[in-house]
Amino acid sequence: MHALAALTDTFSGEVVLPGDPEYDSARVVWNGMIDRRPALVVRPIRAGDVVSALRFAREQDLLVAVRGGGHSVSGQSTCDDGIVIDLSRMRGVRVDPDQRRAVAGGGALLSELDSEAQKHGLVCPVGVVSHTGVAGLTLGGGVGRLQRKYGLTIDNLLSVELVTADGRIVHASADENADLFWGVRGAGANFGIVTSFEFRLHPLDPMVVAGSVVHPIDRAHEVAALFREIAENGSDDLFAGFALGLAPSGDGATPELAGKPIAALSVMYSGPRDAAEHDLAELREFGPPVVDSIAPKTYLSVQEMNDEAMAWGHRFYMKSAFLPALPDHLVDLLVERVSNAPAGAEAGLSLWAYGRAIAEVPDDAMAFTGRDAAFWIGAEAFWDDPAIDDRCRDWGRAALADVAPFAMTGRYVNDVVEAGEARSVYGDARNARLVELKRAWDPENVFRLNQNVQP
Repeated sequence: MHALAALTDTFSGEVVLPGDPEYDSARVVWNGMIDRRPALVVRPIRAGDVVSALRFAREQDLLVAVRGGGHSVSGQSTCDDGIVIDLSRMRGVRVDPDQRRAVAGGGALLSELDSEAQKHGLVCPVGVVSHTGVAGLTLGGGVGRLQRKYGLTIDNLLSVELVTADGRIVHASADENADLFWGVRGAGANFGIVTSFEFRLHPLDPMVVAGSVVHPIDRAHEVAALFREIAENGSDDLFAGFALGLAPSGDGATPELAGKPIAALSVMYSGPRDAAEHDLAELREFGPPVVDSIAPKTYLSVQEMNDEAMAWGHRFYMKSAFLPALPDHLVDLLVERVSNAPAGAEAGLSLWAYGRAIAEVPDDAMAFTGRDAAFWIGAEAFWDDPAIDDRCRDWGRAALADVAPFAMTGRYVNDVVEAGEARSVYGDARNARLVELKRAWDPENVFRLNQNVQP
C-alpha cells in the first residue's frame, strides 16, 4: 500500500483496484471467454504515467499486461493478479494533410484513424472492425481491405514512441533504433509499450463500391475459381475475400438459404468510379447470386460493417494460416468442415487475397511473416453459451488441421490464440534474430503476455 501511494503521487491517470465501482468494467476485454482479475488496472494519460506504472510493476514483481483496444483474441491484454496498463485514456489522432502523416495515441481505435484521415480524403490501411485498437493491430501486422493497394498497416508505419522494459521513453524508426523498429513491425508486443504511432497516409475517395454476393454451397467451387481469378488478375484497387459459412436465420434472413451452408465473395473496389464497372464485370456476370449487396458506399460505413457482428462480449476462437494456392481438394475439405459447424455457434471459414503491395516489401524488411502468401485463411467461431466452448475450439482446430498440409511456414501473429507459438509464427531464422533483439531490449522478459519471444 505504501508503494501504491507513491505511485498515485506521481501518476496523473486513474488507478482502479478490486472493490472499486469501476473494477468489473475495467477488467473486461473484447473476447467473452476471458475472465481474469488483475490486482490493479491503471489508465495513464501520458507517456510519463506509463513509465511510473511500469516502474511500480517491476518493483512489486507484478505480471504486466498492456491493453490498447482490448481486442486480443487470446486475452493477453489482461491477467490474473498482475497489473493491466490500459491505454484507453491515450486516444486521439492528429493528421497533417500536407505531409500526409497521422500520429495516433497508443490507445486510439481504428475508427479514430479512419475518420480523421478521411476528413482530408486520406487513409491508412488498417483492419476491418472499427472498434479494434490501433496498437495491437499494428504491432502484429495489420491486414485489411486496402492491403493489396497500400500494403499492411506496418508497411505504412513511419515511427513509434515506446516505453522500454527499463523505463526509458525511446523513438524507433528507419533512422533511429532501426533494429528495434524492425522487430516492432510484426512482433512489437515483445519490446515495449508503444505510446504513439506515426503513419503514412494515402489518398482515398470517400466513396467506394463494396458488398458481397452469396451463393448456395453447391457453387463453392465456382465461387472459389472466381476468387482465384480476381486474386491473380484483378486490379490492385479490388479487395476480395471468399467465405464459407451458414446463412443467418431469423429476421432479415434470405428464406431459401436461412441456416444453410453458403459460399460468399466479398469485395471492396477503391479505384476510380468510372472504372468500377469494368473491374467488377466478371463478378457481376457470374451467375445470379441469391444475395447481391455490392453498391456504392462510404469507406467509413464499410469499415463499420462488421462492428455489430464483432461486438464485445461474445465468446470467440480462431486459427489461421497462410496458403500458397487454393486447390480444389482443399475447397472440398472446407465445404465438408463448414457443413459440420457446431450447433449454437456462428462459425465459418474465410480467405483473403494477399500479394501485390504486400509482396512488394522485401521479406526481411521487418519481423512480419507471410509476404509471399497468395492467401490468408482463417477458421472463426462466435458463440455465447459456455457449455459449447470445447466443441467450438475443437471445430476450429480440426478445420486448420485440414488446412495444414496445404499451408506455408509462418502465421499471422494477431490470430494466434494458443501460447508458446512464436517459432511457428516467425520461423527459425527470424525467431533467432528476434531472440537477440529481445535480449537487448527486454532481457528479463517483462513483456511476456504475447506470442512470446523468450530471451
